[in-house]
Amino acid sequence: MTHTHLTDRAGGRRHELPRSAIRRTALAGMIGSTIEWYDFYIYGLAAALVFGTEFFPSFSPAAGTLAAFGTFAVGFIARPLGGVIFGHFGDRVGRKKALMLTLFLMGGATVVVGLLPGYEDIGIWAPILLVTLRFLQGFAVGGEWGGAVTLVVESSPEHRRGFYGSLPQMGVPLGLILSSTVFAAVSTLPDKDLLAWGWRIPFLLSIALIAVGLFLRSRITETPAFVQVKETGKARKLPATRAFRDHGKAIALTVGLYVSAGVPFYIVSVFVLSYGSSTLGLPRGVLLTGMLVAALVEAATVPMFGALSDRLGRRPVFMTAAAFMLVLAFPFFWLLSTGQTALVWLVMLLALAVAHAGMYGPTAALYAELFSADVRYTGTSIGYQLGGVVAGCVPLAAGALVASADGASWPIASIWAAAALVGLVCALLVRETRGCDLGARHD
Repeated sequence: MTHTHLTDRAGGRRHELPRSAIRRTALAGMIGSTIEWYDFYIYGLAAALVFGTEFFPSFSPAAGTLAAFGTFAVGFIARPLGGVIFGHFGDRVGRKKALMLTLFLMGGATVVVGLLPGYEDIGIWAPILLVTLRFLQGFAVGGEWGGAVTLVVESSPEHRRGFYGSLPQMGVPLGLILSSTVFAAVSTLPDKDLLAWGWRIPFLLSIALIAVGLFLRSRITETPAFVQVKETGKARKLPATRAFRDHGKAIALTVGLYVSAGVPFYIVSVFVLSYGSSTLGLPRGVLLTGMLVAALVEAATVPMFGALSDRLGRRPVFMTAAAFMLVLAFPFFWLLSTGQTALVWLVMLLALAVAHAGMYGPTAALYAELFSADVRYTGTSIGYQLGGVVAGCVPLAAGALVASADGASWPIASIWAAAALVGLVCALLVRETRGCDLGARHD
């Protein structure tokens, strides 16, 4: 049987995993991440298309949409807190147990959203409960990404970390595919039925997905790196404090790297759905189909870029994609405004399946390799989720800026370009991590 080994600093082999366990862990990470992001994205789609009228009916249409995007942003604000709490648990008790909890909490909050009465039924309690549930979703996702990435990268052979680490990253486009497919289906309902009950279907379907995810995660084993931390007595009492003290620079750089990929991603996947339909007059079906096709292709290109980073390095792959994202910022909106279906789909494809995938694919391994094993779950989660706070607030800020500019796209294109530029600078400052020792301190 083929095994992968974790080598201690003296050169001796401490633990090993069979290849079958590596594949099983990677698959569980990918599917679990897909389910978590499905839950997270269906809320974003509902915020863009339904929640403005269902939970904020006393507002004007524009104000209702902004309020709905505000509840969307609440989930991102909760993510750093989830990263700290679940990171603490994952670095002290175990990666696997923490990931079981994140999946269960996320699924429970999602199902309850699908059962939540609207404003007409319970008044002000409807938006209050909606915001609370969104906070719980964000709290759970805050612990998901760092845990899934840590689990898979720590279980992978050194020369394939970029590829295996990118498999949980596929959860983003795959979750978007699932959510877009389901919402495309329910969007064919008459508006009256969609607002009355159709929008609830995607949330209630999460029950079956969560059951599958929990089963798969129950069959994985702890990582060799975490086992070594426990055996050597190096588990930290306060991983977050240690992460900031020992890896402060790495956390700051990971925040910037995430912002550069996350800001354009949420502009395309959330804001454009509202902007394209309400301001540009594009059909909902065209936008949702374009999103679906782009996400489907990205599900294939993410692991390709991850594998490429195993050959060329994390930095070169990321920097090339970030440069392309920067160049694409203004042309994206110019082509979107043409209203031609083929061009709309083309720019969505370039933004998600090429630029975003090229930045996102290598970052799983890069983030994990920047931190030592005793604080890896916490460090990767904090950096990723602090960046997520910025990216998650973009749809809300974009709606306000575009409204003040009488529908012009240049304010949001400028934000997109600035975010990509931040990524380029951070990529220049971060060190290359390919092939590093996962047990050593890296800062």
